[in-house]
Amino acid sequence: MHYGLLLSPIVIRAFRRIQAPGAALCLFLGMLLLLLIIRDAVMWHVVPLIVITVLAEAARGMTGYSRTGDFIGTVLMSFSSFGYYGQIWFNRAYTYECAVEEMPAGYGDTLMSVSPAWAFPVVVIVGMIVSVWIANVSMKKHKGIEKSES
Repeated sequence: MHYGLLLSPIVIRAFRRIQAPGAALCLFLGMLLLLLIIRDAVMWHVVPLIVITVLAEAARGMTGYSRTGDFIGTVLMSFSSFGYYGQIWFNRAYTYECAVEEMPAGYGDTLMSVSPAWAFPVVVIVGMIVSVWIANVSMKKHKGIEKSES
């Protein structure tokens, strides 16, 4: 989610400019290409990204590509990098094992102690709030990105 939040201005801009199916798919393909380039296109990244893309396209489509749908899609897409962080809560043993192997001594124990189960919903809620805030700030800063209606 962390890096995905940084993409919120790009996502809301793309969604407001492209009022048709496929905008989230194009963003997904760009993300997938980057993951392939850095050789990190693993299940924990790609599967959540596919689900997020489908949900974003559905939200936009069901709302008739309205501003509301675009904001919902943007919030969903802000979690595009969450597959990596989601392992902390959904695959704890593996995450701990990797942290012990790859990081300095004590990192794995610290990671587990600062990421209790109750933190997951907090991270999701805060992520949603920050994504909406970033999208709103971006919309105000870049007035005129709305596709003019004919």
